[in-house]
Amino acid sequence: MHRETAEPTVADRSGEASREWIAAHQDVAAPSEYSHEFVWDVTGDAEGPFVTDLDGNVMLDFTCHIGAAPLGYNNPKILDKLREFDLVDPLKIAGQDFYFGSGTVDDPEFPGSTQLMQKLTEASSQYGMDTVFLSNSGAEAIENAMKVAYDHCESPKYGITFTGAFHGRTLGTLSLTRAKSVYTRKYPELAGIREVPFCACEGACECGFRAGDDSRLETLLGPGGHIDPAEVAFLVMEPIQGVGGYRFPSDEFAREVGRVSADYDIPLIVDEIQTGVGRSGSMWASDHYPFDPDIITSAKALRVGATVGRSELFPDEKNRLGSTWGGGDVIAAMQGVFTLEAIEEHDLLENATERGAQLVERLDTHHDCVEDARNLGLLVAVDYDAKQRRDAVVEAALDRGVLTLGCGARTLRLLPPLDVTEREIDLGARLLNDAVAEVADD
Repeated sequence: MHRETAEPTVADRSGEASREWIAAHQDVAAPSEYSHEFVWDVTGDAEGPFVTDLDGNVMLDFTCHIGAAPLGYNNPKILDKLREFDLVDPLKIAGQDFYFGSGTVDDPEFPGSTQLMQKLTEASSQYGMDTVFLSNSGAEAIENAMKVAYDHCESPKYGITFTGAFHGRTLGTLSLTRAKSVYTRKYPELAGIREVPFCACEGACECGFRAGDDSRLETLLGPGGHIDPAEVAFLVMEPIQGVGGYRFPSDEFAREVGRVSADYDIPLIVDEIQTGVGRSGSMWASDHYPFDPDIITSAKALRVGATVGRSELFPDEKNRLGSTWGGGDVIAAMQGVFTLEAIEEHDLLENATERGAQLVERLDTHHDCVEDARNLGLLVAVDYDAKQRRDAVVEAALDRGVLTLGCGARTLRLLPPLDVTEREIDLGARLLNDAVAEVADD
């Protein structure tokens, strides 16, 4: 496969080989949310956004595994560096509680968790962040951010989350999640979690975040409010809500969250698990908004989980934070380092900004069923008039060889690779426009 000339080709979507594999998988797997009946052939041709399934179909993947494959498939920007190393055993080690290295720290033969944490603090220095706790996943990163905040607060009783939020699937993170009842129904919740509207309103506030002259946060915490801000361990938010529908915060809302965090000295945990590591056109989506995070959580594109913050927030006592298997594994830590290096070496922040704008510009929005198209870098979303219409677009795009994702009530989300090319954006937009035209005519 040559990425420069590859195009999607779909002869038999969900053919016999894929159906057989899916059936065998589902026979032993707990029911889960599979976005498509698409089976990646890990031995087949694939590079960047192009991937082959078990039936020989070539697909244009504009999902990047929900952002967890930031450079798509088999990208030489990562693989060429990995090929320089002989694999070692064990690969899975106590990454946060066990040291490993090679050569010198400044010029390691085997870049790993030390170098990854160094790069993360460099990338977050604008917020004064100098400390990292590595873990395996985004949910673990959020869990540890909560632990850091609870420990830091002298009398922790409350935490504040926002309507529509998604922060993970562990019991702790589900206590913060407000996206869909299927995620949380019947599961116990941490005590003291309070919910406030996430305001994405354009113009006058219609979501309830504004309560007269004040915000819901101010009426909750300010003079006359029923919560003592000294007892609030944290505010936690996504800078752009993902599962909730790619909802971008209003400037007034973002500014008010920052003000309340600063005025009442409440740590702001910003969940950058989907939005971070370059996808917005900056290292962190927070960089675009008028608030300063106190703790950033990262995963997906980073290849491991990470809780990043200032040293004074983290517990001094050993074993308050810990994980026998934390930090992914040796290769994941190396991939994280190489991903951050690739973003810098190949100007991928600028590419994300330019290609995201190109994609929104190329999308055909004149159909009555298309209500909105928006982006921040390569965080791209399209709203349709109904969930059924959105789902039909996803299926019609699959028939043309383009993988997309639904989110929220009726939103389509697109996450092309950070190094997506102008040709690939044009190709994906044309096929998606054809899919929308087919659905709009139904």
